[in-house]
Amino acid sequence: MRERLPCVYLLASQRNGTLYVGVTSDLPARIWQHRNNVVAGFTQRHHVHGLVWFEVRDTMESAIAREKAIKAWKRTWKIELIEKSNPYWRDLYAEICG
Repeated sequence: MRERLPCVYLLASQRNGTLYVGVTSDLPARIWQHRNNVVAGFTQRHHVHGLVWFEVRDTMESAIAREKAIKAWKRTWKIELIEKSNPYWRDLYAEICG
């Protein structure tokens, strides 16, 4: 059984494309769900499947608070956050499934 880690994450349709901010306690499983369109919604409609940024938090409460804060940010701030750690907008999914 995989350890549960509260995470905030950003998905992108492509570099500088549509962005999605989410929160989960099982990042690999949640990204798999997005990529395979398991749940109908925003990421399915807009083809937002590339994991471009994530952050592990200590508690689910702090992850949810961080998600809400990032959702309120300007788009340019979200892009800066991504490019600080992932300047080429690589899809990080393979790295978290390792």
